[in-house]
Amino acid sequence: MPYRLHIIILFNIIFFSCNRQINNNDQEIMKTVKYVDLKRYMGDWYVIANIPTFIEKNATNAIESYKLASNGVIETTFSFFKGAPDGEKKVYHPKGFIYNKKTNAEWRMQFFWPFKMPFLIIDLDEDYSYTVIGYPSRKYVWIMSREPIMDEKRYNIILDELSEIGYDITQIKKVPQIW
Repeated sequence: MPYRLHIIILFNIIFFSCNRQINNNDQEIMKTVKYVDLKRYMGDWYVIANIPTFIEKNATNAIESYKLASNGVIETTFSFFKGAPDGEKKVYHPKGFIYNKKTNAEWRMQFFWPFKMPFLIIDLDEDYSYTVIGYPSRKYVWIMSREPIMDEKRYNIILDELSEIGYDITQIKKVPQIW
C-alpha cells in the first residue's frame, strides 16, 4: 500500500478509537428532539459555534448542507475557509444515516468508511431556524442557524441549556461568519 494510505488508515484508527471511549449511559442521558421533519431539515445550515473537531479548528464561513437522497442517505457537504474568509477552501462530503427512524433525530455521520459517528439533534426551533447537534460524550457540539448570524439572546439561552446537560461551554467557540 502506498505510504499515504497507511497514514490515513492509522489516523482513522487513532481518531475513531479515541471517540469510541463513550460511556453508553451518556447516549441515554442526552435527549434528542421528539421528531425531525427531514424535508424541512434539509438545506444549508451556518455553523454559528461549536466545540471543534481537529478538522474545524480556525474555520470561517462554515456551512453544513444536507440533501436527502432517494435511498434515504443524507448527502452532506461541509465547507469552510481555513483561518479567514479568503483562506483555503475546505470541502468534505460525509454521509448521514438515520439511526432512529421513529424520530429522525438520531443520525450516524460517516466521514471515513467504515466508521460512523453519533449525530444527535438535541434542539431544533419549531420553525427550523436553528438547531443544535450533540455528541454523546459531550466532546463535540454544533450550534447552527439558517442565517449566518444568530440573535445573541437566543445564543446565550442555547449555551445555558448546553451547560445544564453537561457541556463545558468554555470549550464552545464561535465560528466567524464574514460574508
